[in-house]
Amino acid sequence: MINSLSGRFLILTCLFVMLAEVLIFVPSVARFREDYLLARLERAQIASLALLANDMIDPDVERELLENAGVYNVVLRRNEMRQLMLSSPIPSPIAATYDLRSPTAMQLIADALTRLVDPHDEIIRVIGSPTRAAGSLIEVTMDAVPLRAAMLDYGIRILMLSAAISAMTAGLLFFAVRRMMVTPIRNVVNHMKDYASAPEDARRVIRPRSRVRELRDAELALQSLQTQLTSALRQKDRLAQLGGAVAKVSHDLRNILSTAQLFADSMEQSDDPRVQRSAPKLIGSISRAVNLCEATLAFGKAEEPPPALGRYALREIVEDLFESERMASPDSSATLVNLVPPALVLRCDHDQVLRLLGNLVRNARQAIEASGQGGTVTISATETDSAWKIDITDTGPGLPPKAREHLFEPFQGSFRKGGIGLGLVIAAELARGHGGALILMRSDPSGTAFCLTLPRGEAGLAA
Repeated sequence: MINSLSGRFLILTCLFVMLAEVLIFVPSVARFREDYLLARLERAQIASLALLANDMIDPDVERELLENAGVYNVVLRRNEMRQLMLSSPIPSPIAATYDLRSPTAMQLIADALTRLVDPHDEIIRVIGSPTRAAGSLIEVTMDAVPLRAAMLDYGIRILMLSAAISAMTAGLLFFAVRRMMVTPIRNVVNHMKDYASAPEDARRVIRPRSRVRELRDAELALQSLQTQLTSALRQKDRLAQLGGAVAKVSHDLRNILSTAQLFADSMEQSDDPRVQRSAPKLIGSISRAVNLCEATLAFGKAEEPPPALGRYALREIVEDLFESERMASPDSSATLVNLVPPALVLRCDHDQVLRLLGNLVRNARQAIEASGQGGTVTISATETDSAWKIDITDTGPGLPPKAREHLFEPFQGSFRKGGIGLGLVIAAELARGHGGALILMRSDPSGTAFCLTLPRGEAGLAA
């Protein structure tokens, strides 16, 4: 109940209403105290009128008048003369004097709070203005205990009334919020659970029904999201089925082409000049077809594991890569240059970074070799507080427009004849697995530059 939205709203409503009542309570008590004292002054003035009517008054009558007024004595100033009108013995000295002729609101509140927290039996003097211009000043002395008791009684009644108002207000708001907000939100959650059980079923897509604008906007956004997700799941199923069919065809076609390749190899031994001229082309075509089938099968099965992180010197990784490339193509016209600082250490998966850089360097080397001119492939690196940046640049002919348009799309971004177009796709996937990104910075006739960014923290690593 407390952890629910309606429960917390109920508690907050009670607290805020009580706070409002407290802000009302303090001025109310101050006003009650002022009215109480003014009433005592008015009664004392009425009692003093009896003495004005008859200068000689019985002591018992005087005592009764003072008791009815709730004071010990009354002083009235008339015609610039101060007269003690009624008096009786005061049990203790006067502890405080309060002037009610022109008090400020803050003064009244402060005096009221002081009286509430002070339980001592004290005698106080109260000064005020007589009613109906019966004098210029009236002054009484009285006991503070009855005043405090009356203030406490009034305060308790105010607090009880405030508590009742708070409970009633909170209850009404609770049911209103529950009906207008909590129930629609719960319906949206139920729709989401129902949709999650069968997201391919279009009948489970939510239909906006709320009349509250914000909730209706949320329902419309959820409806759009569910509609797109349902379409994407259907397309994914179709692509999965198509991929399975392509994998089967590729598997069978690879077996057929492997057999054809064996026959083509034997054709090279033929003495027929035409066969000798055609055999290399035939073997090359069959080899490319076999490579395409194998790459298709490998890409369909590829499930890159999460990177096994360790600390490795990037310069050593690049040196191992360049050595492998030189062994693979000893007569290459491409020069490999390692400008990585010796002290730069990556936190990465050694094998995955080696594959990633290998795909980029191999593409650059093959592009330079295909151009028939020499060129340079350079790897450099820098580091910041948040990331490592590795630049792979070459002075080759640059990527063709088609390759740039479909750079990271499988089977689309190949830049050389016979290429499959998976090297950059796999490289980008390995970069994302490290929480980084592989970006093409430029590609023109003067060369191509890629930038690989890897985050230093673990928060960016993909699961």
